Amino acid sequence: STMRPILLKGHERSITYVNYNYDGDLLFTASKDNVPTVWSATTGERIGTYNGHQGAVWDLDCNKFSTHLLTASADATCKMWNVETGEEVQTFKHRGPVRGVAWGEGSQCFATISDPFMDAVAMISIYDCPLESSPESWSQAPRLEIELPKENAVKATNLVFLNLNEALFVTFDDGSIRLYDVVNGKVLNMITPHTKKINNVSFNREKTLFITSSVDTTAKLYDVVKLEHLKTYKTDRPVNDAVISPNKEHILLGGGQDAMSVTTTSGKAGKFETKFFHLVYETEFGVVKGHFGPINALAINPDGRSYASGAEDGYIRLHFFDQSYINMKDPVPDEEAN
Repeated sequence: STMRPILLKGHERSITYVNYNYDGDLLFTASKDNVPTVWSATTGERIGTYNGHQGAVWDLDCNKFSTHLLTASADATCKMWNVETGEEVQTFKHRGPVRGVAWGEGSQCFATISDPFMDAVAMISIYDCPLESSPESWSQAPRLEIELPKENAVKATNLVFLNLNEALFVTFDDGSIRLYDVVNGKVLNMITPHTKKINNVSFNREKTLFITSSVDTTAKLYDVVKLEHLKTYKTDRPVNDAVISPNKEHILLGGGQDAMSVTTTSGKAGKFETKFFHLVYETEFGVVKGHFGPINALAINPDGRSYASGAEDGYIRLHFFDQSYINMKDPVPDEEAN
């Protein structure tokens, strides 16, 4: 039996990011066409759009209660939206294109990363948004700004608050990861898992493991607490995104060559499929084809029964795992091997 994906057509340009909400019933998508969109994660029906950005939307994050959505855009703003009505609640202006945004745990604060632009340096900004006061009264000025000096000329690519907002976890285009203190902005720790740009990072639900995907053709699994390298998943192409399955020891990996060289190859040769790897054994055991361009974004439903992939071709494919995958037992290495 084959998995029949639902093809979500709603964006006019390539997809930059896909993400489920905490409950797994909504799918949020961002694209270079300026219009973040929300879909039903069960039927694939388009529920609505969030209109107001003047540039490509690079990242988005929905809070745990699915009441507010944050979007990061190349128009140098981060916007907050009412998820249900689609109304714009607040606009947070930046000095350069906003590359990433993330809610803090408890949804009382959030952080953004912005690129350098003209005289402005790259910046990590943390904002407070206390739940007890109305969104209109929140300060548009960040509580803390961490400058990323021009000398090292590295750009931040993703950011995530760690458990209990103990630190801000930021990935960079030189292959490094830094942990920042959320109160004073000091660097707490730094590791360099990759030799080239880290495209994306994703965590498991408990935030005890994270997986980085990089242009250096690998994805790497790390322990969050010790920042210890656990596994490496090797491919033959740049990896744009990788996610950890919530209920199986599986990794989903997406990528392909860069968008510029796509037209020179067919869909088969361009390697635009989602690869499935075994988390522990690092072996590839399956692929799902379908896109006509590199996969830019992957997300797996918190229930582990479906996943979404968004690609350079402007489509999101919503895949529901068939029963054979859900029932699949993981291989146990035979006794002789020991």
